[in-house]
Amino acid sequence: MVVRRSLLLPLLVFLTAAIFLLATLLLVLPDPKPSGSASRVPIGGPFQLTSQEGKPFSSDSLKGKPFAIFFGFTHCPEVCPTTLYDLTQDLTTMGKDADKLNVVFVTIDPEQDTPDLMKTYLSSFDPRIIGLSGTPDQIAATAKAYKVFYEKVPTDSGYTMNHTATIFLMDSKGDFYGSSNFQEPQETRRQKLQNLVKNG
Repeated sequence: MVVRRSLLLPLLVFLTAAIFLLATLLLVLPDPKPSGSASRVPIGGPFQLTSQEGKPFSSDSLKGKPFAIFFGFTHCPEVCPTTLYDLTQDLTTMGKDADKLNVVFVTIDPEQDTPDLMKTYLSSFDPRIIGLSGTPDQIAATAKAYKVFYEKVPTDSGYTMNHTATIFLMDSKGDFYGSSNFQEPQETRRQKLQNLVKNG
């Protein structure tokens, strides 16, 4: 009886260690379930907005060509003009391939960014870039479809906007192909656009 009791403590220590090890393995091992498309959150979707020409513009207008779509606002101090400038240079570098791609800039500040203001603002960039505005509800629905975050932030002189700075790369069917952003190396961004045109 004394011998059995002496073995009890080491046995409990062993079992505790074994249970801890098993729990740790369960936490770090990959999920055995396949990660199919059903588990992926879709990006993109149908929308109804207004072009910088003041005409209705829907997602159907983009079908047949791959496109790069970016959300921002005309009073953006850095990210938006930098991104649009980079895309302008990219389109120039792509030569004739640029005509096989649509580039879209959607405002997240419809309160200020009317179609007329969008047209004036985009006149500083490649004329092939399409500017889109709309009602607050239309913008909110489009941003939600692309999983874009934005918010109005009060400032001493009025307000500014915080927003997602991703360029979404979509294929000719309107399905998500990839993404880019203004912080990527120029060569990386341009290769992504070339791949989109070639494969999208």
